[in-house]
Amino acid sequence: MFKLTLPTVDDLYEQLVTHPNVVRVVALSGGYTRAEADALLARQHGVVASFSRALTEGLRDDMTDDAFDTLLDTSIGEIFAASKASGVKKELHAHK
Repeated sequence: MFKLTLPTVDDLYEQLVTHPNVVRVVALSGGYTRAEADALLARQHGVVASFSRALTEGLRDDMTDDAFDTLLDTSIGEIFAASKASGVKKELHAHK
């Protein structure tokens, strides 16, 4: 498993993603906003999110429970959608 910085070059980690000895490649959101990180991740085929900072973006301790839960659910949904858009490792192997 590799946990790497989210690249700005599309499919930069393709050789790692398709390597038979690599189980998973995950990307950190780095200094990007969640929206920026999601957009970049969606272009990294076979890479999934490891976005702790982007996941918590906008969450505050003074929020109501409902507002906190709603924002967290939205964050999870957006990051999950970006991970799904990038595809999965076995799909890459099938296209080689």
